[in-house]
Amino acid sequence: MSKLRSAALWTALLAIFLKLSGFIREAVIAREFGASSATDAYVLSFGFITLAITLTASGFNNVFLPLYVKERQKGEGASDANANALLNGSVVLFIILSIIGILFTETIVGLLFGPMIGDTKALTIEITRIFFTMLTFVGLSAILDSYLQSRRIFVPSQFAKLSATLSAAIAALLFSDTYGIFSVVYGFGFGTIVGVVIQLYYLMRSNYEWRLQFKLTPDFKKTFFLLLIPALLHSAVGQINLFVDRSFASNTVDAAATYLNNASLIASIPHAIFATTIVAIIFTLLSEQHDNIEQFRKIVFKGLQISALTLLPIAVGLLVLGESFISFVYERGKFTAEDTHRTYIVLLLYLPFVIFQGFQFILAKTIFTMQKTKLIFRVSVTTIVINWTLNYFLVDRFSYPALAVSTSIVTLYLFTMSLFIVYKEIGFSELTRFFKMLAFAIPPAAVMGGVLYVCMEWTFFGSLTPLFQLVLLVPLGVAVYVVSLYVLYRQGFRDVMHLLRRS
Repeated sequence: MSKLRSAALWTALLAIFLKLSGFIREAVIAREFGASSATDAYVLSFGFITLAITLTASGFNNVFLPLYVKERQKGEGASDANANALLNGSVVLFIILSIIGILFTETIVGLLFGPMIGDTKALTIEITRIFFTMLTFVGLSAILDSYLQSRRIFVPSQFAKLSATLSAAIAALLFSDTYGIFSVVYGFGFGTIVGVVIQLYYLMRSNYEWRLQFKLTPDFKKTFFLLLIPALLHSAVGQINLFVDRSFASNTVDAAATYLNNASLIASIPHAIFATTIVAIIFTLLSEQHDNIEQFRKIVFKGLQISALTLLPIAVGLLVLGESFISFVYERGKFTAEDTHRTYIVLLLYLPFVIFQGFQFILAKTIFTMQKTKLIFRVSVTTIVINWTLNYFLVDRFSYPALAVSTSIVTLYLFTMSLFIVYKEIGFSELTRFFKMLAFAIPPAAVMGGVLYVCMEWTFFGSLTPLFQLVLLVPLGVAVYVVSLYVLYRQGFRDVMHLLRRS
C-alpha cells in the first residue's frame, strides 16, 4: 500500500504538471502563430486525436481494467491470452481506421465541420490527414495505459503524455519557420512514439508476455463487448459536444476556435487539479461508506462544500485577473492585445462552467457509487441535443462567444439533473443544507473579488505588467479569502482543514 500511495502521489503531481505543460505548448503556438486560420485548423484537427484518446483511455479502460484484474485475481490462465487478443485486435482496428481516415479525410472534415472561412478548410484537411497517420500510436498509447494500470504501474503513462505535449512545443520553437503549424503536429507525433516506447518498456518489465493471438474466450468476449458499447457512448458525449462547438466556430470569424480553445484551457485548470486530488479523496470515502446512509450523506455534502469553497474563489479570481493571466500566458509574438481581450470575453462566459463542473464531478462520483450509471448516461446524451439547439439559435446572432454560453448552460443543466438524481436517493431534505452552505460560501469569495477589483483599479497595480500583477495580487487574494472564510464561514474553514489533513 505504501508503494501504491507513493505512485498515486507522483501520478497526481505529474497530472498537474501535464496540464501546465499544455499551457507551455499553447503559449508557444500563440507566440509563433498568433490567433489565425492556421491555429484554428490545428485546434479543429486535434479534435480527432482527442476523441481517439478519450474513447480509448476512458471507454476502453472502464471496461477492460476491472475485467482483466478480476481474471488475474482469480488466477485464470486465459487472462493474459485475452489481454493479448484485445491488444492485437485493437492495433489492427486502429490501422484500418487510420487508412480509412487518410483516404477520406476531405469527406470526413466536410461532414464534421461544414463550410469554413478563409484558408481554414484546406489546412484542416492537411493536418487531419497527418493526424490520421498517427492514429495507431495514439490509440496504442491509450490502451497501454490500461494495461499498466492493471499492474499498478501509473507513472510511465504520465511521462508518455508529457513526451507528446512537450515535443509539440519544442518542435514549434525549433521548426516553425520551416514547417509552420505542421511543426506542432510533427512534434506531437514524435513525442507520442517515444511515449509508446516508454510504456512498452515498463509493461514488458512487469513480466507481461506478448503473443500474436486474436482469440478471446467466449465469456470474456461476451461481457467485454456488452459493456463496451455504453461505455464508449458515454465517453463520447463530451467530445461530440466539442465537435459541435468547433463546427459552429469554424463558420464565424478567423481564430474563433483558437479563442475558445485558449479560454477553455484556462477554465479547465481548476478541474484538472481538483479531479486529481479532492475528488479522488471524496470518491474513496463514498465507496467506503456506501452502506451507511448517514455517513454517505455527510460525505456528499462535504464534497459539494469543498467544491464551492475552492472553485468559487477561483472563478472570482479569473473574473478580475483573467485578462492579466491570458496576457501573461499567450500575449507575445503574433498573439496581440486584441486577441487577449477576445479570449478574456470567452473566459468570462465560461466561468459558470468552472463552478458547476466542479459540483458535477462530485455528483457524478456519487451516482457511480450508487450504481446509477444508466441514469447519468441518459442525461449526458440529452446534453448533445441541448448544446446543438443553443448553438443553432445563438451563434448567428452573437457569434463565437455564444458557444461558451451554451457550454455553461449545458453544464448547469447537467448539474441540476445530477443533483436531482443524487438527492432523490439520499433525501430531498438534504438540499436545504446544500443551499444554506452556498449562502455562506459566496460572501468570502465576493469580499476577495472586491479587494482585487479595487487593487486593479488603483493606478499602481494597473500600470504593472501582467506578470507582476499576478505575482502581487494572487497571494493577496488567497490571504484575503482565507481570512474572510475564517470570519464569515468558520465551520467551512474548519471542514476544509480537516479534509486536507485527512488526505
